[in-house]
Amino acid sequence: MQQVTMTAFTTHFCKSWLRELKPRSRMLASCLQVLLLAATLAFLALPASHAQQHSNQAPGEIKDFRLTESSEGLLLTTTMRFDLPEQVEDALYKGIAMYFVAEAQVVRERWYWSDRMVAQATRHMRLSYQPLTRRWRLSQSSTPFSDSGLGVSLGQNFDELGDALAVMQRITRWSVAPADALDGSGQQILHFQFRLDMSQLPRPLQLSTVGRSGWNLLLSRSVRLTGNTVESEK
Repeated sequence: MQQVTMTAFTTHFCKSWLRELKPRSRMLASCLQVLLLAATLAFLALPASHAQQHSNQAPGEIKDFRLTESSEGLLLTTTMRFDLPEQVEDALYKGIAMYFVAEAQVVRERWYWSDRMVAQATRHMRLSYQPLTRRWRLSQSSTPFSDSGLGVSLGQNFDELGDALAVMQRITRWSVAPADALDGSGQQILHFQFRLDMSQLPRPLQLSTVGRSGWNLLLSRSVRLTGNTVESEK
């Protein structure tokens, strides 16, 4: 009986199969790269969704913004106009308190390094609704409400949501910087911001609102501090 050497046959078959497979693999890889590039370009060319287009737009405006320099320092008076997002108002009517914060920072420009903050002021607000009494309560504090026992909290009660919002939207003679922090050289900028403070909400609610545009509320204004922008009070 004649013996057949299977090893030589197997080696020859594998080499032939690999020689045929390599060009096909290269062609398949090239096709996949072209398809991936085309899909990426098509995705980038798509217009932004309606939610994305409006997610960065402020749901209100700053109608009035005045700075007054006095012996007490720099005083800020401003009037804002905004409507609460629908999700925020719905949470309020369910008895969940909402938190807001107004922040003012005075920074000095430095060409050789990042700007240096020379003064900062913060005002925290908590708005809540009592379903049993159908009354609104607005509390204001210089420190976060989560820091129990710190700072002074002032509270007011209202029959209507609009009345509570009117008080929130009006800031009068708020001391945002001491007098010795101002130099009037034009190298200082005041950054003002009013926003919904998600950090003080219950943890489960914070997680459920991450990335959702319906919880956006942000108004901001920046002003360079010069003699033309700051009024002197006698």
